Amino acid sequence: MSDQSNNTGGNNGGGGGNAGLAFIVGGVVVVLAIIAYFVFAGGGMGTQDKNIDVDVNLPEVSAPDVPAPAPAQ
Repeated sequence: MSDQSNNTGGNNGGGGGNAGLAFIVGGVVVVLAIIAYFVFAGGGMGTQDKNIDVDVNLPEVSAPDVPAPAPAQ
């Protein structure tokens, strides 16, 4: 006689791996939320006055003199 196995893909008591995966994904979501808070809100970490003044002094550049045209003959 042949054995019949009706495996319909239901939960046969082997769902423990899904709980562990859900715990890991939840932890990753919490860590990302904390990182996003510090990146976007500053997180109260020493806000500094950012007054940047860039002054570049370059020498004046002038074009060379144009030679005078030759006298007409």
